[in-house]
Amino acid sequence: MHLLHTLSDNQRFDGPTTVLSKERRLGFFALVCVIYFTVSGGAFGIEPLVGAVGPGMAVLLILITPVFWSLPMALMVAELAALLPEEGGYYVWVKESLGDFWAVQEAWWTMGYSIALVAMLSLLFGTYLDFFIRLAVPVPDSTHIAFGPLSRWLLASAIISTATIVNVLGARDVGRSSKLGATLVVGAFAAMCLLWLLRDPHPLQAIRIVRQDLSGSPTNALLVGLSIIVFNYGGWDNASTYAGEVDLPQRNYPRAIAVVFVVVLLGYLLPVIAGIGVVTDRALWTTDAGWPVIAQLIGGRWLGSLIAGAGLVSVWALVNAQLFYVSRMPLVLARDGWLPAGLAKVSAGSAAPRVAVVSCALIAALLAAFPFGGLAVIQCLLYAPALALELLSLLALRRLRPHADRPFRVPGKCWGLAYVCLAPCAFGGVVLFATLRDWHSFTQQMLVVGIIAISGVLLYFARRGLAIKRRPEEGRFLPPRVAASPAEGEEAGS
Repeated sequence: MHLLHTLSDNQRFDGPTTVLSKERRLGFFALVCVIYFTVSGGAFGIEPLVGAVGPGMAVLLILITPVFWSLPMALMVAELAALLPEEGGYYVWVKESLGDFWAVQEAWWTMGYSIALVAMLSLLFGTYLDFFIRLAVPVPDSTHIAFGPLSRWLLASAIISTATIVNVLGARDVGRSSKLGATLVVGAFAAMCLLWLLRDPHPLQAIRIVRQDLSGSPTNALLVGLSIIVFNYGGWDNASTYAGEVDLPQRNYPRAIAVVFVVVLLGYLLPVIAGIGVVTDRALWTTDAGWPVIAQLIGGRWLGSLIAGAGLVSVWALVNAQLFYVSRMPLVLARDGWLPAGLAKVSAGSAAPRVAVVSCALIAALLAAFPFGGLAVIQCLLYAPALALELLSLLALRRLRPHADRPFRVPGKCWGLAYVCLAPCAFGGVVLFATLRDWHSFTQQMLVVGIIAISGVLLYFARRGLAIKRRPEEGRFLPPRVAASPAEGEEAGS
Protein backbone atom coordinates (compact mmCIF):
# COMPACT_ATOMS: atom_id res chain seq x y z
CA MET A 1 0.00 0.00 0.00
CA HIS A 2 1.26 3.51 -0.81
CA LEU A 3 0.41 6.60 1.20
CA LEU A 4 1.10 9.99 -0.42
CA HIS A 5 0.24 13.33 1.18
CA THR A 6 0.69 16.82 -0.29
CA LEU A 7 1.77 19.21 2.43
CA SER A 8 4.13 22.12 2.99
CA ASP A 9 7.73 22.32 1.77
CA ASN A 10 9.33 22.42 5.21
CA GLN A 11 8.21 18.94 6.19
CA ARG A 12 9.47 15.43 5.63
CA PHE A 13 9.60 13.63 2.29
CA ASP A 14 7.25 10.77 1.64
CA GLY A 15 7.42 7.54 -0.29
CA PRO A 16 6.13 4.00 -0.37
CA THR A 17 5.23 3.12 3.19
CA THR A 18 5.02 -0.29 4.79
CA VAL A 19 1.70 -0.42 6.65
CA LEU A 20 1.95 -2.60 9.75
CA SER A 21 0.09 -2.74 13.02
CA LYS A 22 1.97 -1.48 16.05
CA GLU A 23 2.26 -5.04 17.38
CA ARG A 24 4.11 -6.21 14.28
CA ARG A 25 6.54 -3.28 14.12
CA LEU A 26 9.96 -3.12 15.73
CA GLY A 27 9.66 -1.34 19.07
CA PHE A 28 12.55 0.49 20.70
CA PHE A 29 14.23 -2.49 22.40
CA ALA A 30 13.72 -4.72 19.36
CA LEU A 31 15.23 -2.00 17.16
CA VAL A 32 18.24 -1.75 19.48
CA CYS A 33 18.81 -5.50 19.24
CA VAL A 34 18.37 -5.70 15.46
CA ILE A 35 20.79 -2.77 14.96
CA TYR A 36 23.20 -4.48 17.38
CA PHE A 37 23.32 -7.55 15.14
CA THR A 38 23.38 -5.40 12.03
CA VAL A 39 26.61 -3.68 13.10
CA SER A 40 28.33 -5.95 15.63
CA GLY A 41 26.94 -9.06 17.32
CA GLY A 42 29.51 -9.10 20.11
CA ALA A 43 33.29 -9.31 20.33
CA PHE A 44 33.48 -12.30 18.01
CA GLY A 45 35.80 -11.43 15.13
CA ILE A 46 37.89 -8.91 17.08
CA GLU A 47 40.42 -11.55 18.25
CA PRO A 48 42.69 -11.32 15.15
CA LEU A 49 43.21 -7.63 15.90
CA VAL A 50 45.21 -8.43 19.04
CA GLY A 51 47.11 -11.13 17.18
CA ALA A 52 47.98 -8.76 14.33
CA VAL A 53 49.02 -5.56 16.12
CA GLY A 54 49.49 -6.60 19.75
CA PRO A 55 47.42 -5.79 22.85
CA GLY A 56 48.45 -2.15 23.13
CA MET A 57 47.66 -1.08 19.59
CA ALA A 58 44.51 -3.23 19.63
CA VAL A 59 43.05 -1.34 22.59
CA LEU A 60 44.07 1.97 21.05
CA LEU A 61 42.34 1.12 17.77
CA ILE A 62 39.21 -0.03 19.60
CA LEU A 63 39.04 3.38 21.29
CA ILE A 64 40.02 5.58 18.32
CA THR A 65 38.23 3.90 15.40
CA PRO A 66 34.68 4.72 16.57
CA VAL A 67 35.56 8.44 16.60
CA PHE A 68 36.62 8.42 12.94
CA TRP A 69 34.47 5.60 11.57
CA SER A 70 31.46 4.52 13.63
CA LEU A 71 30.36 7.84 15.15
CA PRO A 72 30.27 9.78 11.84
CA MET A 73 28.24 7.04 10.18
CA ALA A 74 25.93 6.73 13.19
CA LEU A 75 25.27 10.48 13.13
CA MET A 76 24.58 10.38 9.39
CA VAL A 77 22.13 7.49 9.79
CA ALA A 78 20.43 9.15 12.76
CA GLU A 79 19.72 12.30 10.74
CA LEU A 80 18.71 10.71 7.45
CA ALA A 81 16.72 7.83 8.94
CA ALA A 82 14.72 10.32 11.01
CA LEU A 83 14.27 12.62 8.00
CA LEU A 84 13.31 9.80 5.61
CA PRO A 85 12.04 6.88 7.69
CA GLU A 86 11.11 4.86 4.61
CA GLU A 87 11.62 1.27 3.52
CA GLY A 88 14.88 1.12 1.56
CA GLY A 89 16.88 3.56 3.69
CA TYR A 90 19.93 4.74 1.79
CA TYR A 91 18.32 3.90 -1.57
CA VAL A 92 15.66 6.52 -0.78
CA TRP A 93 18.29 8.99 0.43
CA VAL A 94 20.27 8.74 -2.80
CA LYS A 95 17.16 8.77 -5.01
CA GLU A 96 15.84 11.95 -3.43
CA SER A 97 19.21 13.72 -3.58
CA LEU A 98 21.29 12.40 -6.48
CA GLY A 99 18.71 10.87 -8.81
CA ASP A 100 17.60 7.49 -10.08
CA PHE A 101 20.86 6.39 -11.69
CA TRP A 102 22.93 6.65 -8.55
CA ALA A 103 20.09 5.28 -6.43
CA VAL A 104 20.04 2.12 -8.53
CA GLN A 105 23.82 1.80 -8.24
CA GLU A 106 23.64 2.33 -4.48
CA ALA A 107 21.06 -0.42 -4.09
CA TRP A 108 22.90 -2.76 -6.46
CA TRP A 109 26.27 -2.31 -4.74
CA THR A 110 24.82 -2.68 -1.27
CA MET A 111 22.99 -5.83 -2.29
CA GLY A 112 26.26 -7.20 -3.62
CA TYR A 113 28.33 -6.62 -0.50
CA SER A 114 25.49 -7.42 1.91
CA ILE A 115 24.72 -10.79 0.36
CA ALA A 116 28.46 -11.53 0.40
CA LEU A 117 28.44 -10.59 4.09
CA VAL A 118 25.58 -13.02 4.77
CA ALA A 119 27.68 -15.76 3.17
CA MET A 120 30.78 -14.77 5.16
CA LEU A 121 28.96 -14.84 8.47
CA SER A 122 27.27 -18.16 7.77
CA LEU A 123 30.71 -19.72 7.25
CA LEU A 124 31.73 -18.68 10.76
CA PHE A 125 29.07 -20.91 12.29
CA GLY A 126 31.09 -24.02 11.46
CA THR A 127 34.16 -22.48 13.09
CA TYR A 128 32.42 -21.83 16.41
CA LEU A 129 30.56 -25.14 16.30
CA ASP A 130 33.93 -26.84 15.91
CA PHE A 131 35.20 -24.92 18.95
CA PHE A 132 32.13 -25.86 20.93
CA ILE A 133 32.42 -29.56 20.12
CA ARG A 134 36.11 -29.62 20.97
CA LEU A 135 35.44 -27.97 24.31
CA ALA A 136 32.40 -30.08 25.14
CA VAL A 137 33.86 -33.47 24.15
CA PRO A 138 36.98 -34.39 26.18
CA VAL A 139 38.84 -36.15 23.33
CA PRO A 140 42.63 -35.61 23.16
CA ASP A 141 42.67 -35.63 19.36
CA SER A 142 39.38 -34.32 18.01
CA THR A 143 40.54 -33.41 14.52
CA HIS A 144 38.12 -35.98 13.13
CA ILE A 145 35.17 -33.70 13.97
CA ALA A 146 36.58 -30.65 12.16
CA PHE A 147 34.45 -29.44 9.27
CA GLY A 148 35.79 -29.80 5.75
CA PRO A 149 34.93 -27.46 2.84
CA LEU A 150 31.80 -29.38 1.78
CA SER A 151 30.41 -29.90 5.28
CA ARG A 152 31.16 -26.26 6.16
CA TRP A 153 29.24 -25.10 3.08
CA LEU A 154 26.31 -27.39 3.88
CA LEU A 155 26.23 -26.08 7.44
CA ALA A 156 26.39 -22.48 6.18
CA SER A 157 23.49 -23.18 3.83
CA ALA A 158 21.50 -24.65 6.72
CA ILE A 159 22.11 -21.52 8.82
CA ILE A 160 20.96 -19.30 5.96
CA SER A 161 17.86 -21.48 5.54
CA THR A 162 16.81 -21.20 9.19
CA ALA A 163 17.34 -17.43 9.15
CA THR A 164 15.23 -17.29 5.99
CA ILE A 165 12.34 -18.99 7.78
CA VAL A 166 12.38 -16.33 10.53
CA ASN A 167 12.66 -13.52 7.98
CA VAL A 168 9.65 -14.60 5.97
CA LEU A 169 7.61 -14.36 9.17
CA GLY A 170 8.30 -10.62 9.33
CA ALA A 171 9.95 -7.86 11.36
CA ARG A 172 8.32 -8.85 14.65
CA ASP A 173 9.88 -12.32 14.59
CA VAL A 174 13.26 -10.96 13.54
CA GLY A 175 13.04 -8.53 16.46
CA ARG A 176 12.08 -11.25 18.94
CA SER A 177 14.95 -13.52 17.90
CA SER A 178 17.36 -10.56 18.01
CA LYS A 179 16.28 -9.68 21.56
CA LEU A 180 16.92 -13.23 22.72
CA GLY A 181 20.24 -13.41 20.89
CA ALA A 182 21.47 -10.05 22.23
CA THR A 183 20.59 -11.06 25.79
CA LEU A 184 22.56 -14.29 25.48
CA VAL A 185 25.61 -12.79 23.75
CA VAL A 186 25.94 -9.69 25.95
CA GLY A 187 25.24 -11.80 29.04
CA ALA A 188 27.94 -14.35 28.17
CA PHE A 189 30.64 -11.71 27.72
CA ALA A 190 29.48 -9.86 30.83
CA ALA A 191 29.86 -13.12 32.79
CA MET A 192 33.36 -13.59 31.39
CA CYS A 193 34.46 -10.05 32.32
CA LEU A 194 32.91 -10.28 35.79
CA LEU A 195 34.57 -13.63 36.47
CA TRP A 196 37.91 -12.19 35.38
CA LEU A 197 37.52 -9.28 37.82
CA LEU A 198 36.60 -11.63 40.65
CA ARG A 199 39.40 -14.13 40.07
CA ASP A 200 42.26 -11.89 38.97
CA PRO A 201 43.99 -10.41 42.04
CA HIS A 202 45.62 -7.71 39.88
CA PRO A 203 43.13 -6.57 37.22
CA LEU A 204 45.12 -3.38 36.58
CA GLN A 205 47.90 -5.58 35.21
CA ALA A 206 46.04 -5.58 31.89
CA ILE A 207 46.34 -1.78 31.68
CA ARG A 208 50.07 -2.01 32.40
CA ILE A 209 50.44 -4.60 29.63
CA VAL A 210 48.69 -2.25 27.22
CA ARG A 211 50.90 0.69 28.15
CA GLN A 212 54.11 -1.34 27.85
CA ASP A 213 53.08 -2.86 24.54
CA LEU A 214 52.25 0.50 22.98
CA SER A 215 55.88 1.54 23.22
CA GLY A 216 56.97 -1.40 21.08
CA SER A 217 53.96 -2.23 18.91
CA PRO A 218 54.90 -3.10 15.31
CA THR A 219 53.65 -0.64 12.68
CA ASN A 220 54.05 -2.98 9.71
CA ALA A 221 50.79 -4.72 10.60
CA LEU A 222 48.83 -1.50 11.16
CA LEU A 223 46.99 -1.70 7.82
CA VAL A 224 45.93 -5.25 8.63
CA GLY A 225 44.70 -4.08 12.01
CA LEU A 226 42.73 -1.23 10.43
CA SER A 227 41.06 -3.67 8.03
CA ILE A 228 39.97 -5.86 10.94
CA ILE A 229 38.70 -3.07 13.17
CA VAL A 230 36.84 -1.24 10.39
CA PHE A 231 35.04 -4.43 9.45
CA ASN A 232 33.95 -4.90 13.07
CA TYR A 233 32.82 -1.29 13.50
CA GLY A 234 30.97 -0.84 10.19
CA GLY A 235 27.45 -1.36 8.88
CA TRP A 236 25.58 1.46 10.64
CA ASP A 237 23.96 2.62 7.40
CA ASN A 238 22.44 -0.82 6.86
CA ALA A 239 20.16 -0.24 9.85
CA SER A 240 18.18 2.24 7.74
CA THR A 241 16.67 -0.13 5.17
CA TYR A 242 13.86 -1.42 7.39
CA ALA A 243 12.75 1.99 8.69
CA GLY A 244 9.26 1.41 7.29
CA GLU A 245 8.80 -1.43 9.78
CA VAL A 246 9.91 0.50 12.88
CA ASP A 247 7.48 1.98 15.39
CA LEU A 248 7.93 5.78 15.70
CA PRO A 249 11.18 5.77 13.66
CA GLN A 250 11.78 9.53 13.96
CA ARG A 251 12.08 9.19 17.73
CA ASN A 252 13.43 5.65 18.08
CA TYR A 253 16.22 5.63 15.49
CA PRO A 254 18.47 8.30 17.07
CA ARG A 255 17.92 6.85 20.56
CA ALA A 256 18.54 3.26 19.47
CA ILE A 257 21.70 4.18 17.55
CA ALA A 258 23.08 5.99 20.62
CA VAL A 259 22.45 2.95 22.85
CA VAL A 260 23.98 0.50 20.36
CA PHE A 261 27.04 2.72 19.90
CA VAL A 262 27.84 2.53 23.62
CA VAL A 263 27.09 -1.21 23.85
CA VAL A 264 29.31 -2.02 20.84
CA LEU A 265 32.24 0.05 22.15
CA LEU A 266 32.12 -1.52 25.61
CA GLY A 267 31.39 -4.93 24.08
CA TYR A 268 34.74 -4.82 22.29
CA LEU A 269 36.85 -2.98 24.87
CA LEU A 270 36.00 -4.83 28.09
CA PRO A 271 36.40 -8.43 26.80
CA VAL A 272 39.69 -7.54 25.10
CA ILE A 273 41.06 -6.02 28.32
CA ALA A 274 39.93 -9.08 30.27
CA GLY A 275 41.53 -11.39 27.73
CA ILE A 276 44.79 -9.46 27.70
CA GLY A 277 44.89 -9.71 31.48
CA VAL A 278 45.02 -13.50 31.13
CA VAL A 279 47.02 -14.18 27.97
CA THR A 280 48.99 -12.15 25.42
CA ASP A 281 50.16 -15.08 23.29
CA ARG A 282 49.28 -14.00 19.76
CA ALA A 283 48.79 -17.62 18.72
CA LEU A 284 45.62 -17.67 20.84
CA TRP A 285 44.35 -14.31 19.56
CA THR A 286 43.15 -15.73 16.25
CA THR A 287 39.88 -16.99 14.78
CA ASP A 288 41.26 -20.54 15.08
CA ALA A 289 41.45 -20.25 18.88
CA GLY A 290 39.79 -17.03 19.98
CA TRP A 291 37.28 -16.35 22.70
CA PRO A 292 36.35 -19.93 23.66
CA VAL A 293 39.99 -20.76 24.45
CA ILE A 294 40.60 -17.41 26.17
CA ALA A 295 37.41 -17.80 28.21
CA GLN A 296 38.51 -21.29 29.21
CA LEU A 297 41.73 -19.80 30.62
CA ILE A 298 39.65 -17.34 32.64
CA GLY A 299 36.94 -19.59 34.04
CA GLY A 300 37.50 -23.16 32.94
CA ARG A 301 35.78 -25.45 30.47
CA TRP A 302 32.25 -24.35 31.34
CA LEU A 303 33.00 -20.70 30.54
CA GLY A 304 34.73 -21.68 27.31
CA SER A 305 31.67 -23.71 26.35
CA LEU A 306 29.39 -20.79 27.26
CA ILE A 307 31.32 -18.37 25.04
CA ALA A 308 31.46 -20.91 22.21
CA GLY A 309 27.70 -21.32 22.50
CA ALA A 310 27.30 -17.54 22.47
CA GLY A 311 29.37 -17.54 19.29
CA LEU A 312 26.87 -19.86 17.64
CA VAL A 313 23.99 -17.63 18.74
CA SER A 314 25.82 -14.50 17.55
CA VAL A 315 26.62 -15.88 14.10
CA TRP A 316 23.04 -17.04 13.53
CA ALA A 317 21.60 -13.72 14.74
CA LEU A 318 24.03 -11.83 12.51
CA VAL A 319 22.93 -13.83 9.47
CA ASN A 320 19.32 -13.23 10.48
CA ALA A 321 19.79 -9.45 10.79
CA GLN A 322 21.86 -9.09 7.60
CA LEU A 323 19.27 -11.03 5.61
CA PHE A 324 16.57 -8.80 7.11
CA TYR A 325 18.08 -5.54 5.91
CA VAL A 326 19.42 -6.69 2.51
CA SER A 327 16.09 -8.20 1.45
CA ARG A 328 14.55 -4.71 1.54
CA MET A 329 16.75 -3.64 -1.38
CA PRO A 330 15.16 -5.84 -4.08
CA LEU A 331 11.79 -4.95 -2.54
CA VAL A 332 12.17 -1.20 -3.11
CA LEU A 333 13.86 -1.65 -6.49
CA ALA A 334 10.94 -3.78 -7.65
CA ARG A 335 8.43 -1.22 -6.31
CA ASP A 336 10.09 1.43 -8.47
CA GLY A 337 10.20 -0.79 -11.55
CA TRP A 338 13.92 -1.58 -11.59
CA LEU A 339 13.44 -5.29 -10.83
CA PRO A 340 10.63 -7.76 -11.62
CA ALA A 341 7.37 -6.98 -9.85
CA GLY A 342 7.33 -10.36 -8.10
CA LEU A 343 10.10 -9.17 -5.76
CA ALA A 344 7.80 -6.40 -4.49
CA LYS A 345 5.18 -8.82 -3.17
CA VAL A 346 4.80 -8.75 0.60
CA SER A 347 2.86 -10.85 3.06
CA ALA A 348 -0.53 -9.37 3.89
CA GLY A 349 -0.10 -9.74 7.65
CA SER A 350 3.63 -9.21 8.24
CA ALA A 351 4.65 -7.12 5.18
CA ALA A 352 7.63 -9.47 4.79
CA PRO A 353 8.96 -9.52 1.19
CA ARG A 354 9.09 -13.31 1.01
CA VAL A 355 10.25 -13.60 -2.61
CA ALA A 356 13.03 -11.05 -1.99
CA VAL A 357 14.12 -12.80 1.21
CA VAL A 358 14.32 -16.22 -0.45
CA SER A 359 16.14 -14.79 -3.49
CA CYS A 360 18.81 -13.12 -1.35
CA ALA A 361 19.19 -16.29 0.74
CA LEU A 362 19.75 -18.47 -2.35
CA ILE A 363 22.44 -16.17 -3.72
CA ALA A 364 24.14 -16.04 -0.30
CA ALA A 365 24.16 -19.84 -0.13
CA LEU A 366 25.89 -19.96 -3.51
CA LEU A 367 28.49 -17.37 -2.44
CA ALA A 368 29.23 -19.41 0.70
CA ALA A 369 31.25 -21.69 -1.59
CA PHE A 370 33.87 -18.90 -1.84
CA PRO A 371 36.64 -18.72 0.77
CA PHE A 372 36.04 -16.29 3.66
CA GLY A 373 38.94 -13.97 2.72
CA GLY A 374 37.77 -13.64 -0.86
CA LEU A 375 34.29 -12.63 0.24
CA ALA A 376 35.83 -9.97 2.50
CA VAL A 377 37.51 -8.39 -0.54
CA ILE A 378 34.18 -8.24 -2.41
CA GLN A 379 32.52 -6.70 0.64
CA CYS A 380 35.19 -4.01 1.05
CA LEU A 381 35.38 -2.95 -2.60
CA LEU A 382 31.61 -2.51 -2.92
CA TYR A 383 31.06 -0.86 0.47
CA ALA A 384 33.44 2.05 -0.12
CA PRO A 385 31.64 3.64 -3.11
CA ALA A 386 28.21 2.96 -1.58
CA LEU A 387 29.21 4.83 1.60
CA ALA A 388 30.51 7.74 -0.50
CA LEU A 389 27.09 8.11 -2.16
CA GLU A 390 25.37 8.13 1.23
CA LEU A 391 27.62 10.90 2.51
CA LEU A 392 26.98 12.92 -0.64
CA SER A 393 23.26 12.43 -0.04
CA LEU A 394 23.57 13.93 3.43
CA LEU A 395 25.18 17.05 1.96
CA ALA A 396 22.76 17.25 -0.97
CA LEU A 397 19.64 16.93 1.19
CA ARG A 398 20.91 19.68 3.47
CA ARG A 399 21.20 21.92 0.39
CA LEU A 400 18.00 20.82 -1.40
CA ARG A 401 15.73 20.85 1.65
CA PRO A 402 17.30 23.16 4.22
CA HIS A 403 13.99 23.75 6.04
CA ALA A 404 12.76 20.15 6.13
CA ASP A 405 11.63 18.85 9.49
CA ARG A 406 14.62 16.98 10.94
CA PRO A 407 13.89 15.29 14.28
CA PHE A 408 17.65 14.81 14.60
CA ARG A 409 20.40 16.88 12.99
CA VAL A 410 24.14 16.28 12.95
CA PRO A 411 25.42 18.86 15.46
CA GLY A 412 28.14 21.38 14.75
CA LYS A 413 26.73 22.98 11.59
CA CYS A 414 29.35 23.03 8.80
CA TRP A 415 32.09 21.67 11.07
CA GLY A 416 29.87 18.78 12.09
CA LEU A 417 29.08 17.93 8.47
CA ALA A 418 32.77 18.11 7.56
CA TYR A 419 33.62 15.72 10.37
CA VAL A 420 30.86 13.26 9.44
CA CYS A 421 31.83 13.23 5.75
CA LEU A 422 35.62 13.47 5.79
CA ALA A 423 36.53 11.19 8.72
CA PRO A 424 35.01 7.96 7.33
CA CYS A 425 36.26 8.77 3.81
CA ALA A 426 39.83 9.03 5.09
CA PHE A 427 39.50 5.88 7.16
CA GLY A 428 37.80 3.99 4.33
CA GLY A 429 40.49 5.11 1.89
CA VAL A 430 43.21 3.61 4.06
CA VAL A 431 41.34 0.30 4.33
CA LEU A 432 40.69 0.27 0.58
CA PHE A 433 44.40 0.82 -0.02
CA ALA A 434 45.23 -2.06 2.31
CA THR A 435 42.79 -4.29 0.46
CA LEU A 436 44.13 -3.43 -3.00
CA ARG A 437 47.82 -3.74 -2.14
CA ASP A 438 47.78 -7.38 -3.19
CA TRP A 439 45.00 -7.27 -5.76
CA HIS A 440 46.75 -9.86 -7.97
CA SER A 441 45.80 -12.47 -5.35
CA PHE A 442 42.10 -11.70 -5.71
CA THR A 443 41.52 -11.65 -9.47
CA GLN A 444 38.35 -13.75 -9.21
CA GLN A 445 36.90 -11.48 -6.55
CA MET A 446 37.86 -8.39 -8.58
CA LEU A 447 36.03 -9.94 -11.54
CA VAL A 448 32.92 -10.44 -9.40
CA VAL A 449 33.04 -6.79 -8.28
CA GLY A 450 33.45 -5.68 -11.90
CA ILE A 451 30.47 -7.76 -13.00
CA ILE A 452 28.31 -6.31 -10.21
CA ALA A 453 29.32 -2.74 -11.12
CA ILE A 454 28.69 -3.18 -14.86
CA SER A 455 25.42 -5.04 -14.35
CA GLY A 456 24.13 -2.18 -12.16
CA VAL A 457 24.66 0.29 -15.00
CA LEU A 458 23.07 -2.07 -17.53
CA LEU A 459 20.09 -2.59 -15.19
CA TYR A 460 19.46 1.15 -15.05
CA PHE A 461 19.40 1.64 -18.82
CA ALA A 462 17.47 -1.57 -19.48
CA ARG A 463 14.66 -0.72 -17.01
CA ARG A 464 14.69 3.09 -17.14
CA GLY A 465 11.66 3.34 -19.43
CA LEU A 466 9.52 1.08 -17.24
CA ALA A 467 10.61 2.85 -14.06
CA ILE A 468 9.68 6.25 -15.51
CA LYS A 469 6.22 4.98 -16.47
CA ARG A 470 5.64 3.77 -12.90
CA ARG A 471 6.76 7.04 -11.35
CA PRO A 472 4.11 9.13 -9.56
CA GLU A 473 2.83 12.18 -11.42
CA GLU A 474 4.35 14.44 -8.79
CA GLY A 475 7.84 13.73 -10.14
CA ARG A 476 11.01 12.31 -8.70
CA PHE A 477 10.89 14.34 -5.48
CA LEU A 478 7.89 12.98 -3.65
CA PRO A 479 5.84 15.46 -1.62
CA PRO A 480 6.48 15.57 2.11
CA ARG A 481 4.14 14.52 4.87
CA VAL A 482 3.58 15.68 8.42
CA ALA A 483 5.78 14.00 11.00
CA ALA A 484 3.35 12.12 13.23
CA SER A 485 3.31 12.71 16.96
CA PRO A 486 3.80 9.63 19.17
CA ALA A 487 0.05 9.24 19.63
CA GLU A 488 -0.62 9.70 15.91
CA GLY A 489 2.13 7.26 15.05
CA GLU A 490 0.57 4.61 17.23
CA GLU A 491 -2.82 5.22 15.72
CA ALA A 492 -1.47 5.09 12.16
CA GLY A 493 0.30 1.81 12.83
CA SER A 494 -2.73 0.09 14.26
